[in-house]
Order: sequence, then C-alpha cells, then structure tokens
Amino acid sequence: MSFIKVYIHFVWSTKDWIPYLDSPELRKEVWKHISQNAKEKNIFIDFVNGYSNHCHCLVSLGGDQTLQKIMQLIKGESSHWINKNELVKGKFEWQDEFFAVSVSESMIVKVRNYIRNQEKHHALQTFQEEYDGFIYKYGFQKYKDK
Repeated sequence: MSFIKVYIHFVWSTKDWIPYLDSPELRKEVWKHISQNAKEKNIFIDFVNGYSNHCHCLVSLGGDQTLQKIMQLIKGESSHWINKNELVKGKFEWQDEFFAVSVSESMIVKVRNYIRNQEKHHALQTFQEEYDGFIYKYGFQKYKDK
C-alpha cells in the first residue's frame, strides 16, 4: 500500500469571468454539490469555496489521479448539474484554464483559511487583482494569442 499526501490548491473561473454565482446561497449550494460529487468520484476535497465568478478548491491527490482529470470531473459535472437544475440564467460554463499549485503540509491551515474567507477577501480585492497576484506570486507566464 502506498501512502500519499499531496495537496493542490486549484482556482478556476466561470467562462469569461461572468458572475453567475451571484448570491451566497447559490454559492453554498454549488460548493456543497462539488464536495458531494467529488466524494462519489473518490476525489478528496479538503475545502471548497469561492466567489461570484470563481472557485477555490484544496484537494488531496490520490495515487492514480491527475490534475487534468480531477478538473475535468469537478468542472464538467458541476456545470452540467448547474445547467440541468437551471440555477443560473443562461448557459453556465467554467473557463477551460485553471491554476494549480502545490501546498506544503505546514501551509494547509493557512490555505484552508484563505479559501474559507473568500467573501471577506473579495470585499477588498477583485478577482482580477487576485488572479494577477497568483500570476506574479507563483511565476506563471501569461501568453497572448497570436
């Protein structure tokens, strides 16, 4: 038996950053569904939360799981569920791209609290500012379409 503990902080947005998830009640319902669905697919979500146009998710990877597959399962199923239940006006979609950064054991509580406090955080900072901060902090490159 292998023993694995690899935490990843995922962040992804709605398509074109449209604020589909515009109420705390709707967000709570979506995050709860994402957690339940992930559990059924043997994806361990430590914490999930977000704001009107994006989601943060702290995940512990299993030995046979890939970042791409986890995102496909979470984002694909949740957008299907949101549309099937007509929870938003128009067609709901998540953006294709996402952030994924590893989280050391010593930082789990800090990341969990960061995710937990998204409502307060975004009263002070826009998602664009948060996004740009991730690009800078983690040294990601932004590539322009040619």
